[in-house]
Amino acid sequence: MELESKQVGIKEIARALKISIGTVDRALHNRSGVSERTKSRVLQMASKLGYRPNLAAQALKLNRRISIAAVLPKHISYFFDPLRAGIASAAAVAVRGQVAVDFIEYPRLGVGDEEALQKAIHRGYDGIIFLPGNMQRYDSMIRKLSHGGTAMMCVGSDAPTSERIGSVGVDAYVSGAIAAELLSFRLAQKANVAVFSGELSLMDHAEKLRGFAATIAVQAPHLTLLPALESHERPKEAYRQTMDLMKKRTRPEGLYLSTANSQPVLQALDELNLLDKVHIVTTDLYKDLVPLIEYGKILATIYQRPFTQGKLAFENLVAYLLQKDERHRYIRLAPHVVLRSNLSLFSDDAPERVARVEEEQLNF
Repeated sequence: MELESKQVGIKEIARALKISIGTVDRALHNRSGVSERTKSRVLQMASKLGYRPNLAAQALKLNRRISIAAVLPKHISYFFDPLRAGIASAAAVAVRGQVAVDFIEYPRLGVGDEEALQKAIHRGYDGIIFLPGNMQRYDSMIRKLSHGGTAMMCVGSDAPTSERIGSVGVDAYVSGAIAAELLSFRLAQKANVAVFSGELSLMDHAEKLRGFAATIAVQAPHLTLLPALESHERPKEAYRQTMDLMKKRTRPEGLYLSTANSQPVLQALDELNLLDKVHIVTTDLYKDLVPLIEYGKILATIYQRPFTQGKLAFENLVAYLLQKDERHRYIRLAPHVVLRSNLSLFSDDAPERVARVEEEQLNF
C-alpha cells in the first residue's frame, strides 16, 4: 500500500533507499556533498512516494513569518469563492500559522482591480496571488512589484510577458478545444456556432476562444463560427447580447459559454424557449446548472477546478519564498468535463462538494 503524500517525509525516503537521512536532506535541498547519481535516486524516490516539503518546518527553521495577499474579485462567486477556499485550506494545513494570508477583494475584473493591487503594494507583502486582467496594463505593475522584492503568482490566468514567478490555471486552450469537439459531435450538418466570452484581454479567455476556433476549423469545417461576444463579465450585457443574437435569422445552433458568468445567457435562452433547441457547453459548476445538465438542456460543462488552482498557487508561492527557488512555476491543470453521465460525482451541494472532492484528491 502506498503512503499518503502527507505522511511521507525524509525518513521514509531514506529508509526506502537505505541511505542516511542527512544524505536525503542534502539531495532534496541541492546542497554539496552528494553525487549526482545519489541526488537523482533521491528525487526519483521522493516523487514516487509523493513527498512534499514540510513548509511549516522550513518556516520555523528560518525563524520568519511570511505575509501573503490574495487579490481576487468577488464576482463570479462560484469560481472565486472555492479558489479562495483552496488558498485558505493550504494556508491552514501546510504552514500552521507561519504564513499570514490577507484576502483583498474587488467587485469584478476591470472594476477596482488596480486599486486593490495598489492597496496590497502599500502594505508590503512578501508575495501576492492575483488574477491578471488586461495584460498590457498589468505587466508594468507586476514588473514594479517584482523589482521591489514582492513575489507575484498568477492564478486563473497568466501574464507571461511580465516578471511573475509563476502561474496556476486550467489549460484554457484545451478547454476551448474540448467544447468545440463536444459540439461537433451533436452538430453533424452545417450550422452556426458562437462563443460568449467575458474579457478577451484576459489570456485565459483569449486562449479558450483560440482553442475553440482552431478545433472547429480542423475537426468541424461544416460549422461556421460567428464573431465572439464579449460581455466584460457584466450580467446585463450578456443577457442583452444573447437576446440580440438569438433573434437573428442566422442564430447559432451551438453555444460555448467560456466564462463562468453563464447565468444571464441561460436566462435569456429560457425566456426565448430555446434551451431545448440549442446545444450548449458551459464553464464551471454551480447549483443552478445541475438540473439543466441532468435534464439534457446543457450538453456539458468544463469545470476549471478553482479549489485546486488556489491551493497549488499558494503552495508554490510559499515554496518559492522559503526556498528562494528561481525556477518559474507554470502549472496547467487538465479541465474536468462534467456530463450527465458523471454529474453525480460533482453535483451534490455543488460547488461545496466539488471543493471537498478536489481536496481529498490532492491529499491522497
